[in-house]
Amino acid sequence: MEVKLARKLGFCFGVRRAIKIAEKNKNSSTLGPLIHNYQEINRLKNDFNVGLKETYDDIQDGSTLIIRTHGIPKQVLESIATKPVRIVDATCPFVTKPQQIVEKMSEDGYEIVIFGDEDHPEIKGVKSYAKNGALVVANLQELKQHKVRNKVALISQTTKQIEKFNEIAGYLIENCVEVRVFNTICNATFDNQRACKELSKEVDIMIVVGGKTSSNTKQLLSIALEHCKDSYLVEDTSEIDSSWFAGKQMCGITAGASTPDWIVQEVVAYVQNI
Repeated sequence: MEVKLARKLGFCFGVRRAIKIAEKNKNSSTLGPLIHNYQEINRLKNDFNVGLKETYDDIQDGSTLIIRTHGIPKQVLESIATKPVRIVDATCPFVTKPQQIVEKMSEDGYEIVIFGDEDHPEIKGVKSYAKNGALVVANLQELKQHKVRNKVALISQTTKQIEKFNEIAGYLIENCVEVRVFNTICNATFDNQRACKELSKEVDIMIVVGGKTSSNTKQLLSIALEHCKDSYLVEDTSEIDSSWFAGKQMCGITAGASTPDWIVQEVVAYVQNI
């Protein structure tokens, strides 16, 4: 099977930065998964003894705690700061930016609208910086079900599609007196999504490699499916079905921003041998 890789794929700046931070802080732990890739989480655990704490109560006094790339709610961070714990912040700078915007805009009296997934850890963290709460919508249809005030500030989850963000921005501009629009989609997301779109138009089958809980990876699959109906999301080679490739000539491969290079290379080798 012939394989073609997307020109941009895999680890983004924020994830690479977080991995390096974790590797430099052996015998530490994270509150929630550092990134959305369980294989890489296991590697950090096995090679660097970086553990995983699920709740605030699990954090032990005197330990080192790494803040995950997605950030954590402001109130939780403030509570941790009162404990005798060494805090190492691995929050992606592209996530810190919308946190700061939400805090400033809410203080200035703007209603906060966030384009994102309500249950995603990044959004839980960003939303916590809104003084009077925030409206989180997954799409334009959801937004239309709510009555928004005339003074609105709009931001996006860092891994969302720009076209859908623009739809929401356009609707708010048409229906509100004052709208502040902040494009908080990160550059790596732009590049990976464009590359995925280009490649999925050229191939017979598309494989997206990444975690099933990763927002940016799921976005890549959605884009691939728009242009190549035979597109699949797999976490590793064990999830690949050789029957997918029957009658296919060219396989395109891309990967989410939390997918390590070694997993991508394993998938490439596996597909080439089909």
